[in-house]
Amino acid sequence: MARETDITGLLQEWTQKSPGAIDQLMPVVFDELRALARSHFRREFSNHTLQPTAIVNELYLRLLRQHSVRLENRTEFFAFSSRLIRRILVDHYREKQKAKRGGGAVRVTLSDVLRVTSARSVDLLALDKALDDLKSVDPRQHRIVELRFFGGLTNAQTADVMNLSMATNAKPLL
Repeated sequence: MARETDITGLLQEWTQKSPGAIDQLMPVVFDELRALARSHFRREFSNHTLQPTAIVNELYLRLLRQHSVRLENRTEFFAFSSRLIRRILVDHYREKQKAKRGGGAVRVTLSDVLRVTSARSVDLLALDKALDDLKSVDPRQHRIVELRFFGGLTNAQTADVMNLSMATNAKPLL
């Protein structure tokens, strides 16, 4: 563990915008920051794909962008670093979730899904969650899926029920 005075002095230099102060500080606190990142993993996330070293590297980059933060001592620095690590993990998790929800995904029509599901049973809990997620993103598409998938309506019937034209936004209803 680094001496309190070493860290405090480097933090004062960093706060005063001394060139290279953060570069001198990071090797002094690196092992403790890695341990902090590991503790976040254990407490908060079970399926993480990042490694503690990658978290500390991202933390370093975020610390470089801090221009108005004033950290007086070791305790304040590690508390601030802990908040940044949590944000890094949450941001990473959100990106993974965003990718799962269609970021760059191949378009699958409801007809494709119906063909596949007719051969297999449907996980209704997963489908319900997916519909809830869709409802929060696009309520109209949520209603269309309900009418088509659960109601068995055609595109024309769905358009009629929802008072939409078949050419609405020049895209199919599903």
